[in-house]
Amino acid sequence: MSEPVRFVSRGQVVTVAPDVPHTMTVLEYLRMRLRRTGSKEGCAEGDCGACTVVVAEATPDGKLRHRAVNACILFVHQLDGKALFTVDDLADGEHLHPVQQAVVDTHASQCGFCTPGFVMSLFGYFKTHDKADASSLKDALAGNLCRCTGYRPILDAGAKMYEAGRDDRFAPQEAALVKQLSGLARERMLDHSTPEGSFLAPRTADELAELLHNLPLGDNWMLAGGTDVGLWVTKQHRVPRSLVYLGRVTELQRITDHGDTIEIGAGVTYTDAFGAIDTLHPAFARMVRRLGSTQIRNSGTIGGNIANGSPIGDSMPALIALGARLKLQSKAGTREMPLEDFFLAYRKTALQPGEFVASVTVRKPDRTSRVGIYKLSKRFDQDISAVLAAFHITLDSDTVTSARLAFGGMAGTPTRAKKAEGLLTGRRFTPDEIEPAVAALADDFTPMSDMRASAAYRLLAAQNLLRKFCVEVSSGKTITAEAAE
Repeated sequence: MSEPVRFVSRGQVVTVAPDVPHTMTVLEYLRMRLRRTGSKEGCAEGDCGACTVVVAEATPDGKLRHRAVNACILFVHQLDGKALFTVDDLADGEHLHPVQQAVVDTHASQCGFCTPGFVMSLFGYFKTHDKADASSLKDALAGNLCRCTGYRPILDAGAKMYEAGRDDRFAPQEAALVKQLSGLARERMLDHSTPEGSFLAPRTADELAELLHNLPLGDNWMLAGGTDVGLWVTKQHRVPRSLVYLGRVTELQRITDHGDTIEIGAGVTYTDAFGAIDTLHPAFARMVRRLGSTQIRNSGTIGGNIANGSPIGDSMPALIALGARLKLQSKAGTREMPLEDFFLAYRKTALQPGEFVASVTVRKPDRTSRVGIYKLSKRFDQDISAVLAAFHITLDSDTVTSARLAFGGMAGTPTRAKKAEGLLTGRRFTPDEIEPAVAALADDFTPMSDMRASAAYRLLAAQNLLRKFCVEVSSGKTITAEAAE
């Protein structure tokens, strides 16, 4: 029997009508079903931020966690058991929310179309930060692309919104909201079906494995954050028979520090994984800071990025260079493999029918390790890489004892440069002695030309990034993930 999807909005439980298709986005539901038109559609692909809303969930310690997300690629069924805040909700009668008032006072309003998205990104920041910090505030606004009144007034609004403190009209209601959300919590799988298809949200890994085992073979999509799957609906107009949502599977949300390794569940978002990624290496964390926007990192998951099999998924080369291993699970049990073996061809992976990515485990680099991760793209924030280079070597004095060089954007899959690795091993890691390995990258890869970069540019950039890494290691400089501009 199809079950209702329920979420909280404006203090009331909203029950999604039984006829709402399983692929209807939150933005479409707001505008077409609830007639709340403050949230705008600009790009319909999670890029411009005009549709930004804030979703709140109850945490195990009885608090609320607020996250700004893109409503245009979030399916309304993903709101089940959560609370939704939109720009239409912030004002209390004649009184503006402190965020809105700050935007008015600093003249930070855009043309009007993108302003609601900025307001909601600022609201998400307001609910998660005690005060404005220039760097993190810019990060929070990087996913809102319009700047028709300039940057300064928007940043001024971000600082001014704290002048009256952090309490807003929602603060006194938070305990009641947590109680409401706990009342909506499910102990078993959500099954919301319509003639168009089904939205299925299992609660445990075993329940997920059983579900995938029993689903008929065909057009069934596994959905994690939806930052790519959402575009299949909004841009390609595809409609799957079922969406299997992984965001409620308890085991997939865990991060476990095993001492010498860190295991990250496939359903952990980039935002939640950031601390663990920084522990693995600061260069990895700095690269993730440039992966999408705050809205995308709040939704997108590491497991989803891996299972998607994109040749330019930024996390994969970094994980491969760090020697990551995947755990795959099905009703038959679990199996493990090196991450690099998971990618078979363009968009083709080693996943078998009924199988899903459960977690990725990464060994922490030791004192002999040197790591560099570099993202090249046309703009610093929120852009697809032309080349992503990730290097991990171990040194005995200045001699390379092992090397892992992984690239994205250089082939049909994220791939290691095996010939170059072989030519580095056993040599001194100096600018002169690495040149045979630099030249060997032309044998390891035959990149393609596309709208982001030519083949010649990609190859030269990859070679120069290896040279850059060598110079940084040789000079003792801190390895960064900043773009070579």
